[in-house]
Amino acid sequence: MSSVRFKAIGEVLNRKFLEVKLPSVKTSEYFGINVFDSRKMQEYLSGEAYKKVLEAIEKGIRIDRKIANQVATGMKAWAIDRGATHYTHWFHPLNGTTAEKHDAFFEPADNGGVVENFQGELLVQQEPDASSFPSGGLRNTFEARGYTAWDPSSPAFVFDNTLCIPTIFVSYTGEALDYKTPLIKSLNYIDKAAVDVCQYFDKEIAKVDVMLGWEQEYFLVDNALFNARPDLYLTGRTLLGHASAKDQQLSDHYFGSISDRVKNFMCEFEVEAYKLGIPIKTRHNEVAPNQFECAPMYEEANLAVDHNQMLMTLMDKVARKHDFRVLFHEKPFKGINGSGKHNNWSLQSNNGKNLLSPGRTPKNNLQFLTFLINTIKAVHDYADILRASIAIAGNEHRLGAHEAPPAIMSVFIGSQLTSMLDQLEKRVPDKKMTPDEKTELKLDIGKIPEILLDNTDRNRTSPFAFTGNRFEFRAVGSSANVASPMITLNTVVANQLVEFKQEVDAIIDKGVKKDEAIFQVLKRYIGESKKIRFEGNGYSDDWIKEAEKRGLSNISDVPEALQAFISDQTKDVFAKTQVLTARELEARYDIRLEIYVKKVQIEARVLGDLVLNHIIPTVIKYQNILLENVKGIKTLYPQNIFEHMAKSQLNTISEISERIEIIKDLSDELIEARKKANKIEDIRKKATEYSKKVVPFLEKIRYHVDKLELIVDDELWPFPKYRELLFTR
Repeated sequence: MSSVRFKAIGEVLNRKFLEVKLPSVKTSEYFGINVFDSRKMQEYLSGEAYKKVLEAIEKGIRIDRKIANQVATGMKAWAIDRGATHYTHWFHPLNGTTAEKHDAFFEPADNGGVVENFQGELLVQQEPDASSFPSGGLRNTFEARGYTAWDPSSPAFVFDNTLCIPTIFVSYTGEALDYKTPLIKSLNYIDKAAVDVCQYFDKEIAKVDVMLGWEQEYFLVDNALFNARPDLYLTGRTLLGHASAKDQQLSDHYFGSISDRVKNFMCEFEVEAYKLGIPIKTRHNEVAPNQFECAPMYEEANLAVDHNQMLMTLMDKVARKHDFRVLFHEKPFKGINGSGKHNNWSLQSNNGKNLLSPGRTPKNNLQFLTFLINTIKAVHDYADILRASIAIAGNEHRLGAHEAPPAIMSVFIGSQLTSMLDQLEKRVPDKKMTPDEKTELKLDIGKIPEILLDNTDRNRTSPFAFTGNRFEFRAVGSSANVASPMITLNTVVANQLVEFKQEVDAIIDKGVKKDEAIFQVLKRYIGESKKIRFEGNGYSDDWIKEAEKRGLSNISDVPEALQAFISDQTKDVFAKTQVLTARELEARYDIRLEIYVKKVQIEARVLGDLVLNHIIPTVIKYQNILLENVKGIKTLYPQNIFEHMAKSQLNTISEISERIEIIKDLSDELIEARKKANKIEDIRKKATEYSKKVVPFLEKIRYHVDKLELIVDDELWPFPKYRELLFTR
């Protein structure tokens, strides 16, 4: 056995589980202890400052410098009490991670000592060096200035003895360099649009929040095995590796008993998450071996996005403590289920009503139908930009595979609800309804809760499914910042609601009653968006053919999918809603292409290194052993018997030579293709070149290497195999 692989497996076998001491108190007694929430603000702030911060959170009112100084003083005092020694503005740059620059609280004093200092200007705004963050041409490299500005709606928290202050991140000219800025704009816009529509049904509704519940899937791999796989270490996924004889075929891992070592890891990161106010509710084994999922309670979307980013950082830290590595890549192992991050999206009014949940009266259910149908219409009209919002290199391997939704955007609402919409489309006339028609319609609408009670099953093959009181955007990748799909979904739904209200008001102005006007518009929307609805198996080839007949696009290629960012339709809707300017969309398009190119480039370089410096030398070593064996046989037996006795060895030697030659030729071609692509300066042409000319070599080379893995002596193979990565805990 190779020394690296042998040592790695030996470490796993000798691993001692880390015992976790859980708090001896109820979760409620330490939940949010490291968060500067409303209760802490009441304790550490003056009444005036506390009131102003609440107004800023609830109404978006600007906090003046005097109040900011008071907040900063109270926040500093609380953070120091929690053991903080530094502070940082914590933000979401466009590279998909989070960013922070730590500064100590202390400053030199006149007497030669030091004092703890944290003023309002340090809380409200800072100027980090932005030169190395992706900007997509919004600023030059030598123009490093960028600004972070406090987001009061997401509470500050203490993590690793550092006070973290959630902020937006913008350029010197005010253009968004992050995810949070457009997210907040989209939330504000859908709030106003939804409230305006709600006035048709409930005058008491004055605010609508987007609610988000994400489900985070991930893999765990032992740290020693992870370090013995350069591809995992450098790219997050295995570029080589033959399938294990057993993986997920028996479905015996899904919802199975959680092993002690994994449970210890889960318990610790859950406790730490609770301290940060992250309401983790669910944990379970997922379909693939060593794959798991956790999910929190629903939260306001801006906070939910922050919590997901915080949790991913926290999980990585705690996993290392337990000698695990957590894999968030969408497809770390070929041939078995990848990982997604399902986004459960709904709208909630200030009086606690879920706008996507039917009620007890026809009026409430008409409101439900209005938001349901408008959401479907938005997905239909803006399917391409929704796909682009989740298009990343890792998801390219997952979408359309046997366990994930296809790249075709479709909406599942269930057969009963589909039947009802079809009836509404046929029944509701574009003229004044008779009393009998109104009564019959209200009776049918009143049945919606009963319909949904028996029809809330999920369609796991649908990328966008209605599940009883929310939509589940299942196509989101596990490594993604969920702000990206939320920005897009909020924006297109808000725009659709604005158009809906304009159309209804125009009909009302002609003397048509409100309910009749609403039904007229909804009827047309049902027909116009009908082709996006699909109730069948999204994995099937038949659906691909059917989708093509319907005119639905099927784009799994990332560079091609990302073009939707710069379409006239996308620029128009984002400009109308003022969420992103055309220039900001262009920048995001270029940034995503650049990230895609770099990730493929890294994978190609890593694969070349593994093949040329590890695989081929190992295979030749084994081939030499076979050659020595053949020589020995030849000395013992006459020619006619020798050919029979050495037939198997000779065939293996021949196959090894052929595959080595193929692999070497493909590797040389890969290098040349990469060099050619690297010479292209236009990032859009370069991304296409990488996608079309470089990516195919990765799979071609892998095919032959994986065949050699089945041939070469197990003791010589240099890297941990799938059976070890997936089943060794």
